[in-house]
Amino acid sequence: MNDQTGKVSSAGYVTFILKGKGTGHMTLHPRPQFQRDRWQSLDGPWDFAIDRDLAWSNPPEVVWNAEITVPFAPETPASGIHERSAFSACWYRRAFDDVRATNEEHLILHFGAVDFEATIWVNGQIACRHEGGYTSFSADITDLLRDSGPQEVVVRAFDDPRDLTQPRGKQDWQSEPHLIWYHRTTGIWQTVWLEPLPAARIDRIRWTPVREQWEICFEANIRVPPGSRAHHVRVELRVGEAVLAHDLYLVTSDELFRRIALSDPGIDDFRNELLWRPESPTLIDAEISLENDQGQVVDRIVSYTALRSVGIHGDSFQLNGRPVKLKMVLDQGYWPDSGLTAPSEDALRHDVELTLAMGFNGVRKHQKLEDPRYLYWADHLGLMVWAEMPSVYRFTRRSIGRLTREWSMAIDRDTSHPCIVAWVPFNESWGVPDLPTNSAQRDWVIALYHLTRTIDPTRPVIGNDGWESVATDIIGIHDYDADADRLGRRYSELEITTGLFKNDHLAGRAITIEGHPHIGQPVMLTEFGGIAFTPPQERDGTWGYARSEDQQSFIDDFVHLMKVVNDVAMFAGFCYTQFADTYQEANGLLYADRTPKIPLEFVRLAIEG
Repeated sequence: MNDQTGKVSSAGYVTFILKGKGTGHMTLHPRPQFQRDRWQSLDGPWDFAIDRDLAWSNPPEVVWNAEITVPFAPETPASGIHERSAFSACWYRRAFDDVRATNEEHLILHFGAVDFEATIWVNGQIACRHEGGYTSFSADITDLLRDSGPQEVVVRAFDDPRDLTQPRGKQDWQSEPHLIWYHRTTGIWQTVWLEPLPAARIDRIRWTPVREQWEICFEANIRVPPGSRAHHVRVELRVGEAVLAHDLYLVTSDELFRRIALSDPGIDDFRNELLWRPESPTLIDAEISLENDQGQVVDRIVSYTALRSVGIHGDSFQLNGRPVKLKMVLDQGYWPDSGLTAPSEDALRHDVELTLAMGFNGVRKHQKLEDPRYLYWADHLGLMVWAEMPSVYRFTRRSIGRLTREWSMAIDRDTSHPCIVAWVPFNESWGVPDLPTNSAQRDWVIALYHLTRTIDPTRPVIGNDGWESVATDIIGIHDYDADADRLGRRYSELEITTGLFKNDHLAGRAITIEGHPHIGQPVMLTEFGGIAFTPPQERDGTWGYARSEDQQSFIDDFVHLMKVVNDVAMFAGFCYTQFADTYQEANGLLYADRTPKIPLEFVRLAIEG
């Protein structure tokens, strides 16, 4: 069982001391729930070229004239390029060694994320293509390797900066960032790595806890060469030194599904020790081995899972069958010098620590599918996460296909993380701007709500967060009223009974669409606040939904707003905007470099009410 302690220093920073497997200072595997011992990062210097005129179609044509630091996007200072003008294509090249121990092994080339369309060549031959700027992909490059000498990988990334039909989140389509949109991200922006694998191997696993039956569902995709004799999968689950399960399953097809029954501890005191929750994020360490007919281990995966349940009961959000008030902060996931990419692995952990230190028990990752290593730290430190799909901004057949496909891939990639407690496919009707009058747009939101529930029936889905709900498990409301007392009165019992859900309300938008009324779901204030505070000499070009003139005013305004929101009885949860300043938006509780604007203990006391 993980042992966690934390304290806030006098400077307002938090330090967590973790004990237990997998929590020391080390380089995390890019997929922390699917770790093998042997892998090699290809991050670092690559040859680079921007293709403004789309003049090159194959690697031999490219004029290499720069060097970039992967995985930072070329728009960022951290990349060494820092090119923020609009361009549609760029190229990458680097040499690598064949890291296989034997010729019988396969070599897999992995990409964490490449925005938006990627074509991969290895030694001059196309290895794969992928579309989708926020999801991972890989290619078996074994048959493309040279017999000796250095190998070469080339990547072409195509990303039309003006294309509003591709999922782009907060990436601006104008030449300069405006309002709530930021600098673009082109090309490689997450880790690239190599992994040598046996011919018989485990390709994928998925964990699904079933707390009510005290079970863990285990799924795996198994690759076994044709004609191979019987293989078995061995699964061992542990918490600390205690073995919860040690099972052996015969592989009869390429898909394995088993329910692993755990011993019910009985009384709540013992049960609570095994359940994952923010105050005690117990994780279950897992080891999965693929064994041949002689009992030899041919592949081994280190993973983890957790036993917990999330859901809706009446007007409350529930964790492990108990009502929990979600107290979240909106997090854009940008850094000043590195954009969407964390400047280091420690920065991902530090963001989770800071969120917890401020008293929040959850985070809404806004318009970004986050690096799995962020989710790893949220799992280990006990931070609940709302996962949200980056939006498209036009409603077309192409945008429908693109977003639906990438959202499905995102759920499949991240569903095993216990920290994720809700899925959000749409935000503020972005990509579906005519919901009240366009039945096709309503049908898409409804379809994606049900698709998400089909892929993962274990978590709530917020169909369209902010307003104009048509299919949802939680009514999410965005309200940036700068008058805290007026905001509180708006959501009083009197206002609820006199038509909160019947009239146009926010930015000319109704909370629910006609024909899709509120039917008792929990109501949460999922965006509010946005109070800007910056030193006077740094205010030019910055903005917020409200502004405090000095630090004491910021403290007073924030504390008063949080008291009002905490006192609203109808709210099953809230999400304050926002975690940190993001470019021109100066409405963070932290500056962009994560320095606290006010002592974190003040924030914590206000959030905890």
